[in-house]
Amino acid sequence: MQFKRILVTGGAGFIGSAFVRFLLNSGHHAVIVIDKLTYAGDLARLEEVKGKYKFYKANICDKTKIDSILKREKTDIIAHFAAESHVDRSINDATPFIDTNVKGTQILLDASRKNKVGKFIHISTDEVYGEIPNGKFSETSPIRPNSPYAASKAAADLLVQSYIRTYKFPAIIIRPSNNYGLWQYPEKLIPLAILRILDGSKVPVYGKGLNVREWLYVEDCVAGILKIMNKGKIGEVYNLGSTQEGRNIDTVKLLLKTLGVSQKRFEFVKDRLGHDIRYSLNSNKLRQKLSWKPETKLAQGLRFTVAWSLKHKVWLKSKLKDINRLYR
Repeated sequence: MQFKRILVTGGAGFIGSAFVRFLLNSGHHAVIVIDKLTYAGDLARLEEVKGKYKFYKANICDKTKIDSILKREKTDIIAHFAAESHVDRSINDATPFIDTNVKGTQILLDASRKNKVGKFIHISTDEVYGEIPNGKFSETSPIRPNSPYAASKAAADLLVQSYIRTYKFPAIIIRPSNNYGLWQYPEKLIPLAILRILDGSKVPVYGKGLNVREWLYVEDCVAGILKIMNKGKIGEVYNLGSTQEGRNIDTVKLLLKTLGVSQKRFEFVKDRLGHDIRYSLNSNKLRQKLSWKPETKLAQGLRFTVAWSLKHKVWLKSKLKDINRLYR
């Protein structure tokens, strides 16, 4: 696979950049990155592999430019990460989520068909399933999204599935659980908590902190994505989870312990509208058929993330103005 031309949309984002670094550090040498460089995109994430990939600053909603790039690059595989991804922002304004996550995906699908892309890896989310108080979601569970963000990703999933059925389009859908790790924009719980501690304030916790998430270290996630890209079956959906569940309050307290600060450095705040109580994935299909499993336990992953964050305080604090505006 290292000789295939792989195009990564959203390759300057959190998970997309981790995937680009993982590809290049694994011996792949023909990697093309597309990113609009919105507030959440940052080429600093790719500094360690600078000069090893080709970059286009482009909006996936720009049909002419996307078609031109795919025609020029003769791409074998597209890994589609580009998305608006934060639930709170989608509650404030759903329009960018519909534009990027739905329209942008449709434009990529059409350009991929036109330019005969050999494989399309669509990165979705566990949030398309909605919430599950007990048990786990399998790949055949119905999708019942509850936030505008999740609804936009579910719509994109359905578009991809329709292209698979109608055009026999060579796509695979991957639904990861909650990612965390190095270079995550501090609007999500774990990096936000670290930024708040560095800023000398308290960590905001929605409601009573009883919402449960399945935490997946980003390096494990991209290893799983690469495994599916190389060996997954066209037309299939794969859940990508860690089985490491935790209530948000417990995750915050573990993070505070890792940071070596008081367990009282948090505060409960008004709950998010429509807040899903629990996500949990059954990832047996990926584990059993493709022999993948995560390597990083939550406590270890938090230690890695905290150590990195303390070395990159300047980068994290540079996002403080935007975060304060979002959570004002």
